[in-house]
Amino acid sequence: MSLTRAVRTLVEESIRRAGGWLPFDRFMALALYAPGLGYYANHSRKFGRMPSSGSDFVTAPEMTPLFGQALAAQVADALQATQTDEVWEFGAGSGALALQLLGALDASVRTYTIVDLSATLRERQREVLGGFARKVRWVSELPPRLRGVVVGNEVLDAMPVKLLVRTRGIWHERGVGPGLQWVDRATDLRPPLDIEGSHDYLTEIHPQAEAFVRTLADRLERGAAIFLDYGFPEREYYHPQRHMGTLMCHRGHLADADPLADPGVKDITAHVNFTGLALAAQESGLSVLGYTSQGRFLINCGLAALLANAPMDQRIAGQRLLAEHEMGELFKVIAFHAGPFWDAQGFSQGDRTERL
Repeated sequence: MSLTRAVRTLVEESIRRAGGWLPFDRFMALALYAPGLGYYANHSRKFGRMPSSGSDFVTAPEMTPLFGQALAAQVADALQATQTDEVWEFGAGSGALALQLLGALDASVRTYTIVDLSATLRERQREVLGGFARKVRWVSELPPRLRGVVVGNEVLDAMPVKLLVRTRGIWHERGVGPGLQWVDRATDLRPPLDIEGSHDYLTEIHPQAEAFVRTLADRLERGAAIFLDYGFPEREYYHPQRHMGTLMCHRGHLADADPLADPGVKDITAHVNFTGLALAAQESGLSVLGYTSQGRFLINCGLAALLANAPMDQRIAGQRLLAEHEMGELFKVIAFHAGPFWDAQGFSQGDRTERL
């Protein structure tokens, strides 16, 4: 049985057990994380710079090691400010970022813990990080209490989202029915902002990502959390003109907007509502350390100086991280802290916290 057929069978059975309808976040969880079958749980190649490698997309650490070296400056700053010596990375992917951070941080990190649900990715990470075997460990969930610096690069966008659609002025939750067809049901759920106008409108809400931040806030006794991802503050996310939502799939370095086609063999993502994350963190006891574009953050962390001494191919890749028309503006960085505030290096110029 093909992978897609196996995932479809699993989803169809889940729909039957649920009475004929699955909310989209449940479908997305199965398509991405079902043990042995979901996109992040199977053995397919995910990360790589070119389609010829069999990969589906590239993230910043695969583009250039200078990304991790620049980020390490902020992690080192946070470790010193919070007087901690542990780093926790969520969704470490290929292990490239962990390798870069460990190489740059060296003795300032006593333990590097990777929280990853994918057994296949953990195997790949162990191979990549063999030189740091004494420092690195893997867990599948957070402990009741932790101290240190938490890092997540492109992890929030892969957390399942709920789909809401306004049709003829009435809000529905979009889900999946038999035959993997869209089925909408009237709902009391609403986006966090009123959407101006009466036109039809499709969007996402992010209860799982916000619940994740609340859990992190509950367990982080002292330290900081730094997340890099693509997204917007709330006013931009729910702009009346963004009427088709942000849901997107990635396969073979191509994008499409149909998550119901070929489940299990392609990534499914949605942009991050950074305002919702900030509110969830503050309501749960964390404070916002800073929020800015990835380009500004990396410049603050010294990427420009690193590029000046880098080979040409690294300079080209580094410019993609900074350029506004590439990753520099679409990607944002948000950081939270538990404990006293300090002027964090990555937000020293161009902080946009007031826009959240």
